[in-house]
Amino acid sequence: MSYQREWEELSGIKGELAERDWFMGTSGNLAIKIGSVPGSFLVTASGKDKRKRTAEDFLLVDLDGNPLEETKLKPSAETLLHTHIFKGTQAACSLHVHTVANNVVSELYGDQGEITFKNQELIKAFGKWGQDDELIIPIIPNYADIPILARAFSDHVTKDAGAVLIRNHGITVWGRSGFEAKKLLEACEFLFQYQLSLLSLKNTVQLQS
Repeated sequence: MSYQREWEELSGIKGELAERDWFMGTSGNLAIKIGSVPGSFLVTASGKDKRKRTAEDFLLVDLDGNPLEETKLKPSAETLLHTHIFKGTQAACSLHVHTVANNVVSELYGDQGEITFKNQELIKAFGKWGQDDELIIPIIPNYADIPILARAFSDHVTKDAGAVLIRNHGITVWGRSGFEAKKLLEACEFLFQYQLSLLSLKNTVQLQS
C-alpha cells in the first residue's frame, strides 16, 4: 500500500502543532484519509511523544478503526471520532488537540452547550463572511466511555468542515484537506485565547472601576 504522501503531510502538520506545544503529555491525535486506499486512513499511534518524528508515528486503519497492516501499535483512544467524520462527510483530515485555552473555554461555556463568536475576523476561516454571521462551536460532555462520546460527537458532524469542543478534554476539527483542518484549528485556538483575554481584561476593568 502506498501512502507516503499522506504520511508526510500528516507528519508535517504534527510537527507544526508540536512547535506550538499542543501535545502535552502525549495527548492529542491526528488522522488523514488515504487517497490510494479507499476506506482507510492514517491515525496517530497511542502513547507516542508527538514532538518526535519516528517511523511509528501513525498506523493505517479502516473506517471502523481496525489496523489494516500487521503492527504492534494501537490507534489513539479517540479514533472513533475520526471514523464518524470520515464515514459521514467528505472530510480528508481530522485533528484533535488539548490546550489550556480550549479546556477553559469549554468549561466556561459548557452549561450553554456551545460558544458563539461574532464580529471576529477569524470566523472567516469557516466561510463566515457576512456582516452578521456567527460561528457556533458546540460543546459536548466528556464521556469516559469512548463509544458514547463518539455518538454524542457524531450528532454535530454534519458538514465537510467543522469543529466540536469536548468539555474539559479538547477540540476536534476537520476539513476537506490537511491545510483546511489546520487552518480551522488555528482559527479556533486564536478565538479561544481572544475570548479568555477579553474576559480577563473586562474583569480587571470592573474591579478598578
